[in-house]
Amino acid sequence: MAFDGITIACITKELQERLTGGRIYKIAQPEADELLITVRSGNGQYRLFLSANASLPLVYLVDENKPSPMTAPNFCMLLRKHIQNGRITAITQPGLERIIRIDIEHLNEMGDLCSKSLYVEIMGKHSNIIFCDDSLQIIDSIKHVSGMVSSVREVLPGRTYFIPQTQEKSDPLSAEEKSFGIQISAKALPVFKSLYMTYTGLSPVIAHELCFRAGIDSDKPAQSLDSDELTALWDIFSSVMQQIKSGVFSPNMVYESHSPSEYACIPLTMYTQDETTPFDSPSDLLHKFYAEKNTITRIRQKSSDLRRIVQTALERNIKKYDLQCRQMKDTEKRDTYKVYGELLNTYGYNAEPGSRSMEALNYYTNEMITIPLDPQLTPSENAKKYFDKYCKMKRTFEALEDLTAQVKAEIDHLESIATSLDIALKESDLVQIKEELIESGYIRRKGGTKKPKITSQPFHYRSSDGYDIYVGKNNYQNDELTFRFASGNDWWFHAKGIPGSHVVLRSGGQTDLPDRAFEEAGKLAAYYSKGRGPQKIEIDYTLKKNVKKPGGSAPGFVVYYTNYSLVIDSDISSLTLLSD
Repeated sequence: MAFDGITIACITKELQERLTGGRIYKIAQPEADELLITVRSGNGQYRLFLSANASLPLVYLVDENKPSPMTAPNFCMLLRKHIQNGRITAITQPGLERIIRIDIEHLNEMGDLCSKSLYVEIMGKHSNIIFCDDSLQIIDSIKHVSGMVSSVREVLPGRTYFIPQTQEKSDPLSAEEKSFGIQISAKALPVFKSLYMTYTGLSPVIAHELCFRAGIDSDKPAQSLDSDELTALWDIFSSVMQQIKSGVFSPNMVYESHSPSEYACIPLTMYTQDETTPFDSPSDLLHKFYAEKNTITRIRQKSSDLRRIVQTALERNIKKYDLQCRQMKDTEKRDTYKVYGELLNTYGYNAEPGSRSMEALNYYTNEMITIPLDPQLTPSENAKKYFDKYCKMKRTFEALEDLTAQVKAEIDHLESIATSLDIALKESDLVQIKEELIESGYIRRKGGTKKPKITSQPFHYRSSDGYDIYVGKNNYQNDELTFRFASGNDWWFHAKGIPGSHVVLRSGGQTDLPDRAFEEAGKLAAYYSKGRGPQKIEIDYTLKKNVKKPGGSAPGFVVYYTNYSLVIDSDISSLTLLSD
């Protein structure tokens, strides 16, 4: 799973075919590190999405538009000034580098024809979008990189643009058989790692695929390869490089447990045909693979402050709870001390003066026990000492019993909020979670600010049999869904013993629903819970009328005493999301 040089080559080919000769109609900057460029060409109108996001840098064509800020950022205004209405003359990739160069012709203020270039660098946290003139002087970039940040290259207006050579890697498109064998076998690394550490543009997935096609164990030490194995690996390597030079690509995605796990622009033969799905274009492939990932990455960035508040409060309460549990454990001997005191009052006359212990019959268990004594105290004084210990421990236990219950409830509440943050997909979802943190006392409301308008609504799914299923995104929505929206004969689902969403299956007045509807509602309860993953989860379900909310309990907290259970996975691919 990597946006490697081969994927860039495939995207470059698609952009060449669709955008070359087109005119730039509109330029927008929806996020601080994103551009959305609308291009009109003879083939139609296209939207080119460019992202230099450190977590998820991307380049591909999209269909949907994204809302832009009311005031365009400076970089966007600069591009509009220089290249809006300009014509794209060429789109190229230097070697197999993770860089796309877009050349644009435009008329300047004097009416003269000028040429500019937009360099899109897809390099992880070093990703950038750099705007240069025809002499490779940087006009501006979406991210400024000074010498204080990077000792390799400054990306600032007025500097000369160049591709940094931070690693000693060769261009795979110009590789030769003799040097290939020497370079690969010279490294004390597994074969697959030696491949992608030697040549630019190769990802670990592609390196594993090359080894698989050559019939070589990818984890085998590269230095132990014999001449036949090196020849077989070269034949596969050169064949793939020739396909890339010829522009022959096969975008495909690998699914595991119905979820996308890998992708590539050459066939991944190391997976079975049932596990792979072909795509018509790399843009379709990348949009499918990264759409959800990009949304989650963005919302995680926007929710980072809330996550930090929740995590800090959670850690503090867990430490407090652990301390209280240890103190509770220390009070476990309180009843023993009580028995010691009672037995001393009953049989203390048998104790010899100055003795350190005394044996007596425990009339509660009818067994003989040994009672430790302080030799400097009389039996009655020893009995009083044990009763004092008992009373102190009893008071400590009673106080801690209430405190630990309160702290445990607070931990459960915070964990449910953390799960809500994991579920959130939109900024409007975060508004309600922040409001819950304010009302719970974890965040102070700023003076003069009003309670925000809530626009977030529960997820609405349609089951395979046409039944409506609703999923709460946070604790407030869970309460609203369960106690105001659902009717008494609707079915209610929740992951057993772990934080998660309330799920309501609307019965529509029917008493006999198909088993598949229950299974799919259970899958949603599993998916929108802390236990989401490959393992199966136990789900409790009952009629909504059996679910009660204790007075004064935290948002989202309910009790029920009559329920059924099912154990199910969290695969919701068969369900249709109608609204989120």
